[in-house]
Amino acid sequence: MARTGGTLCLSGVLILLALVGEVRTQQGGGGGFVRTSGAEFVLDGAPFLFNGFNAYWMMHVAAEPSERRKVSEVTWAFSDGGDGALQMSPGVYDERVFQGLDFVISEAGRHGIRLILSLVNNFDDFGGRRQYVQWARSAGVSVASDDDFYTNSVVKGYYKNHAKRVLSRLNTVTKVPYRDDPTIMAWELINEPRCQVDYSGRTVHVRLQLLYGWFRQVLGQESSSRGGDGGFYGDSAPDRKQYNPGYQVGTDFISTNQVSDVDFATIHAYPDIWLSGQGEGPQDSFVQRWMWSHWQDAMTELKKPLVFAEFGMSKRDPGYTTAERDAYIDVVYGDIYSFARAGGAFAGGLVWQLMAAGMDSYYDGYEIVLSQEPDTGGVLARQSRLMTFLRHTMSRPHGGPQSGSGAAGATGRRTGAGSPGTSAAVAMELAGTRSLDRR
Repeated sequence: MARTGGTLCLSGVLILLALVGEVRTQQGGGGGFVRTSGAEFVLDGAPFLFNGFNAYWMMHVAAEPSERRKVSEVTWAFSDGGDGALQMSPGVYDERVFQGLDFVISEAGRHGIRLILSLVNNFDDFGGRRQYVQWARSAGVSVASDDDFYTNSVVKGYYKNHAKRVLSRLNTVTKVPYRDDPTIMAWELINEPRCQVDYSGRTVHVRLQLLYGWFRQVLGQESSSRGGDGGFYGDSAPDRKQYNPGYQVGTDFISTNQVSDVDFATIHAYPDIWLSGQGEGPQDSFVQRWMWSHWQDAMTELKKPLVFAEFGMSKRDPGYTTAERDAYIDVVYGDIYSFARAGGAFAGGLVWQLMAAGMDSYYDGYEIVLSQEPDTGGVLARQSRLMTFLRHTMSRPHGGPQSGSGAAGATGRRTGAGSPGTSAAVAMELAGTRSLDRR
């Protein structure tokens, strides 16, 4: 998630959500759960490819019935404490906000959109893991830092109770428990995990390995998938660290996503933040290497689907133009399409982020308002059409794009929108506890 400016620290926790625009057949989307089969997502026995966009604001906005039209506007376009928190204190929930989430899930299902729900954010905005540690400290528990989120038994209990409460929630609109609703494509246990006391990735890996096993038992086998959040390489694959943006964050993409209870892997990329001192050429090259290396990992090491869960370009970047942003998105789409065509593991991408008009207070620089930026909407729609076509004509050629070569439409500097070979995807992230820090 991109940073909005100053750190917003609330006294509770909101749930994180992500929406995935379903790529439909002519007969319409299937009604079952999206599952994984090797390195592919499948829906009702057929390959499942998608286009996605992030929209972290939806649950918070939908808590106000008068504002729900904004949720409907965005979904229709693509057929924890503090103000607005879902969980205000351990085990205490704002029913008004829960009903906002009920509405979002209902609208997503009505328009053929699948959801990824993330249960906690790493950073401070909208609560995050720090909130759980603060609750424990206020209860007299000895905690040293936010990283005790991964090791302290009281904090771990708070998190598990929250997860069980969300899973068992009976939607007041659909009358379906969240855990039984196929609209919810997957669950993400934590968004963008970080650990400053152990950069090797082992602390986060051990905690997530136990959590994923526990989560599968609670959720059951016949339900949603579980996504492994990551991207940064750790000590389990020293040769892959060359693809990191010059540093580690305490996670290990390979080891965490090798856990059997993780169904698919995700990556994020914010080169304008991670490589802020470098020009657009090195930033573009980084993104292409980042995508290629993780696609290779998904195909050969993990044998699981891969989702590019966050990417975009900030309007606050020096020299920004909408045409440049659209061309960058188009290049990423072209790579996703080419990788998916070459092996299937790259299932889709989720651009950061879509908003409705009149939401200026939520703007973080990455916002895309379709009613005001129709050319960008055309780029997203074109990718959706191409991914739909690919779903119907999926081939399995050997090989694929070579490292550094890029995909069709992605060689050299960014080409204009509409280059041959590019594709479009739509996805949404609805975050309520997400911070915008990319440290």
